[in-house]
Amino acid sequence: MANKTSLGLPENIEALTSYFVFFISGGLIFALEKENKFVKFHAMQSIIISILLIILSIILNFIPIIGWIMLFPLALGSLFLWIFLMLKAFQGEKFKLPIVGDYAEKTSES
Repeated sequence: MANKTSLGLPENIEALTSYFVFFISGGLIFALEKENKFVKFHAMQSIIISILLIILSIILNFIPIIGWIMLFPLALGSLFLWIFLMLKAFQGEKFKLPIVGDYAEKTSES
């Protein structure tokens, strides 16, 4: 990855880092990165998807039995999704999740 970043890291490492601590690292990277649209895209996608997953888990916590049962597949699916997104970022791919990826792309270009 030869593209320049504001933080001086290779863009794939910086994009990967935006997924480390969910919306926290995504927010930090998004705020600090001034130049690289690839990194800003992954940071914004990290922010959006992590907030949506947190909201969904909170909602499921309030639904007795069925909601509680659904928390396990949600957690497992979230783990696999997070690993997949980190892998794509590390490989230098701009993998866009449906809907979320489009919004992240629009936001990262401004």
